[in-house]
Amino acid sequence: MIHGISLPPGEFGGDAIERLFCNRLDCDAHPYFAQLREVRVSAHFLIRRSGELLQFVPCTRRAWHAGASSWRGRERCNDFSVGIELEGTDEIPYSDPQYAALGELVTALVRTYPVADVVGHADIAPTRKTDPGPSFDWPRLRALIRRSD
Repeated sequence: MIHGISLPPGEFGGDAIERLFCNRLDCDAHPYFAQLREVRVSAHFLIRRSGELLQFVPCTRRAWHAGASSWRGRERCNDFSVGIELEGTDEIPYSDPQYAALGELVTALVRTYPVADVVGHADIAPTRKTDPGPSFDWPRLRALIRRSD
């Protein structure tokens, strides 16, 4: 499952995303963070704008990235999905290094696990989420995965 995240919204760099996923975010460090005080989330992977790949949770363990969700009639997508966060927003195009890293990561996941679909957060929680957003290039990702077959 592909997500988009930036903390604070629209700002890139820094360690706020990592701190959020490790439950160490200083919620007094920025006014936006106050609303995240009780939030406990995680993801399996984060891909920075530079293409740097970070892993937070092993793929064999549940991460808390999907929230209330459903895909193909199955609820609780955290129970059966791998969450990949891209540092970005719905409106700003993701970077070339991010697509390269994402293509390699998804290809490795498909080779290792029984991946049936690659979807966005908006696909499994359409009334709550919009990410990775209209700036995400799905055909580009599909082409990267096909080239690696």
